[in-house]
Amino acid sequence: MSLVDTSSIDCVHQRLDRLSSKRKLDDYSPTDDDFTDLVSVRMRKDEPNAVHSSSNATQSAVVQARVPDVRSLSCNAFARGESSRSVSRLQFFVRMISEGNTLVVQANSEDTVRSLHERIQVITGIPVIEQRLIYRGKQLQWEQSLADCSIQNDAGLQLVGRMRSTEHPQAWQAIDDMVSSICRLLRGERPAPMKCVKAQLGEFLKMTPRNDSESAASHLQIFMSSSAPAALVMLYMSPIKGNKECADDSIRYFLNSSRSVLPKPIHTHCAPIVLEFCKLLSRTVHEDPLYLSCRSTLGSLVETIGVARGSKFSETPKALIALQEIFPFVNELANRLSKDLVSSMDSTISMGPLLSDVRDFTAFLIPLRTAILEQVGLQGPIAMPIQKGSYNHPRYGEEEIEFLHVLYTDLLRKMDQCLEKMEGCLPLKGIGEGETSRSGWSQYLAILKELNSISKLYLGAEEHFWTILRLRKTSVCALIIKYAKRTEDNRWLLEHKDVTDFESRRHLTMMMFPEVKEEYEELHEMLIDRSQLLAESFEYIARADPESLHGGLFMEFKNEEATGPGVLREWFFLVCQAIFNPQNALFVACPNDRRRFYPNPASKVDPLHLEYFSFSGRVIALALMHKVQVGIVFDRVFFLQLAGTNVSLEDIRDADPGLYNSCKQVLEMDAEFLDSDGLGLTFVREVEELGSMKVVELCPGGKSIVVNSRNREEYVNLLIRNRFVTSISEQVSHFAQGFADILSNSRPQKVFFQSLELEDLDWMLHGSESAISVEDWKAHTDYNGYKETDPQIFWFWKIVGAMSAEQRKVLLFFWTSVKYLPVEGFGGLASRLYIYKSTESHDRLPSSHTCFYRFCFPSYPSMAVMQDRLNIITQEHVGCSFGTW
Repeated sequence: MSLVDTSSIDCVHQRLDRLSSKRKLDDYSPTDDDFTDLVSVRMRKDEPNAVHSSSNATQSAVVQARVPDVRSLSCNAFARGESSRSVSRLQFFVRMISEGNTLVVQANSEDTVRSLHERIQVITGIPVIEQRLIYRGKQLQWEQSLADCSIQNDAGLQLVGRMRSTEHPQAWQAIDDMVSSICRLLRGERPAPMKCVKAQLGEFLKMTPRNDSESAASHLQIFMSSSAPAALVMLYMSPIKGNKECADDSIRYFLNSSRSVLPKPIHTHCAPIVLEFCKLLSRTVHEDPLYLSCRSTLGSLVETIGVARGSKFSETPKALIALQEIFPFVNELANRLSKDLVSSMDSTISMGPLLSDVRDFTAFLIPLRTAILEQVGLQGPIAMPIQKGSYNHPRYGEEEIEFLHVLYTDLLRKMDQCLEKMEGCLPLKGIGEGETSRSGWSQYLAILKELNSISKLYLGAEEHFWTILRLRKTSVCALIIKYAKRTEDNRWLLEHKDVTDFESRRHLTMMMFPEVKEEYEELHEMLIDRSQLLAESFEYIARADPESLHGGLFMEFKNEEATGPGVLREWFFLVCQAIFNPQNALFVACPNDRRRFYPNPASKVDPLHLEYFSFSGRVIALALMHKVQVGIVFDRVFFLQLAGTNVSLEDIRDADPGLYNSCKQVLEMDAEFLDSDGLGLTFVREVEELGSMKVVELCPGGKSIVVNSRNREEYVNLLIRNRFVTSISEQVSHFAQGFADILSNSRPQKVFFQSLELEDLDWMLHGSESAISVEDWKAHTDYNGYKETDPQIFWFWKIVGAMSAEQRKVLLFFWTSVKYLPVEGFGGLASRLYIYKSTESHDRLPSSHTCFYRFCFPSYPSMAVMQDRLNIITQEHVGCSFGTW
């Protein structure tokens, strides 16, 4: 049953259809071979009236017939009327590009081309010497008559003229040459190899000014004014062999150049050209790969414009793309996603939403959301349905707001159905299995992220969105574990821990660390003397550049042959035990839970104590990054400070039971007795420092402020703050900085800890708190040289089953360098465990290869002999560092 209200879906779709019809791309379908007809249909709505004169022209002029827009091409127009060598009256329509006017020029068929040039000079002011008349791709010679040139009545001529004040004359020439080449190709002619379309386009782009944005914009406008996009699209649709490939290659060259060759400040000026390609291609070749490439490029450009211009995207005086022009793409992509979501629910269809569609949908939504947010301003989320007249705006308003809400409602309903369908599939198989049938799920998380962003715009929508995700928690967590990527911004999920579980939260936070690399050249090498473990580890870690620790670690103990991951795991365990050893005065163990620690306020007895806290932060972060359980957990007061959260009375229960009980008594004490100053309390705290007692005021003048029933809550809060925040603020700050050094891009450590529950961090740092299960151990062990039915294997598991919990930990540590299992048990280890049969004599002790989780022992003759050997290696002082690589 869908959780989204579907009662008004049909009505919503009708409104969407009406709205999208207003926003649809210009309706033209260039299926004719007549290129003029193709263009004129699109531009008929704003065809200007012909005029017979013009003001002073400062740009290029084009003389052409039957072509009602600057983007039209006359070179492929068909002449109308009877052809005759007799003297006849001809009429020409002259289009002035710079001013949008059309001139009408009349002449006799026997008039020379030169005389026509002279008449044009009188009208436009363009000197004859700077004029060229083009007819069907060929330049007309001065001495020819119009009849010699086979010019008929209403023929389409093109005048390319350059006045002295014209900008970018070489660019005009380059594009004119390219268009002429296209015209020849459309007629079946083959231009010279040196004049190929792509080369001419490249020549034009090389001329683009790099350091002047305004000049670059006027340069690129030439591409539009000369109808180059329309010419290339016509070439793409041409049935003549080779033309489609030529156009495809040229258009893709422009798309790539707009992002990779031209400087970033110039990229946005390419957007109108790419938009023109999309419009021209969309009606005829909608599913064509070239259209999809153009749409994707436009999306990336629009996304950049939206970010660069912010809320002023559509309000700039010379807006590159009107906001309304992106609506057809948003509508198109939303409809595609909606259909693909439906298909992904069909178990017989593996396909679902495409990555390219989701990526483009995201890009086009950015300026749309930004514009709506600007319109709404400080009014807050929008209540739907909108009361008419609430959002009047000259460029956008109620229709745009309703348009996006309709898309959001439809997609959220479909996503709810998809997540519900997932829940029925997950119990049957793990999400990692059956990938072919589940590939349709891959874009669900990205679509949910966009829907979350849209939900913030509408009143009640965000709460409804997260209600759905909470009820579909199983599916959401499965998507996170499988499809959340390190390169993505996952904060929208991290901020809502109630829709995630431990595994998904662990996955999201672990992606805040760099990916551990195995390449030897990138490893940070350490050679440490066991007798100087803490001091030498400090030098290797605290003094290292943080970047050098991101690649990985290579660990070796002096005078020992063993190296590799097993030794590294052992080092992590040993160095953490040393850091949190109370004798080193860095951390204090909680009286009620000796596993838990928080910074020691008296750590300043060591002059390097703050540097050691930075070192400790790095070590803990590295242990998490390398997925090593070190058997240490933080007390709540320490965890909350790392997360940037206030510490309350209930939070100090384990850290200082005595203070907790005293504060509870003060808060619950009879008000009359407290007001009588029966306790004699003031706003001070006594602190032991270097063997002597010191009085610390909790606030200015605290010695003279008596605690009473009215201020006792303030007193308790200040007391807790001084004891657990102020007194260790420097230590916490340095630990946090050390931890942040290891995170990717030096992210604030607060985000990491805010994304977890304290119990999550316990499981990640300490591991499983359950006793080691022999059955689980046995189920995850394979054999080499032995068979499961051999007596030695039977004896081995019987002996392990009779061991104490601590002996099993030591044996496991000897075998794997793992003393604390992951919360998943043996199934959470990097690989299965192995028992190898060694060829050594019976008097030898077992050995191990901790890197590969291998435990080796010879074929002992009796269970008593085996138990004697195992008893030796399960002694704490022997079990450590007895293995080999």
